[in-house]
Amino acid sequence: MISFKGNTGPYLQYATTRIRSIFRRAGIDEASPGGPIVITEPAERQLALKLLSFGAVVTQVADTAEPHQLSAYLFEVASLFTTFYEQCPVLKADDEEIRQSRLALCAAVLRVLTIGLGLLGVPLPDRM
Repeated sequence: MISFKGNTGPYLQYATTRIRSIFRRAGIDEASPGGPIVITEPAERQLALKLLSFGAVVTQVADTAEPHQLSAYLFEVASLFTTFYEQCPVLKADDEEIRQSRLALCAAVLRVLTIGLGLLGVPLPDRM
């Protein structure tokens, strides 16, 4: 059975398709947001802090040959993104600066998930 909840491949894939959907609705390319990320909410902070450890996780996985560590990390990122998405409006943010900041955070999450899932050999559909 395929589950979109919990620690599963489809759950991680769905997180990437959700982020791509945000960019499609915004009418912008997912690679274009490059402005500063301004943290205004606890959910943004938790997500941003988790993203900062991506390099260390990849290095650890390469050194120890324990790919399950990367899977666990990506699940945490996807879970924190879900919390962020539910608590922090992206496209309907209160002002344009916050909107751009949250789009930049979404782009960073998408890059981490894309690279991480690519390292694990998990294909990424555009839509689900």
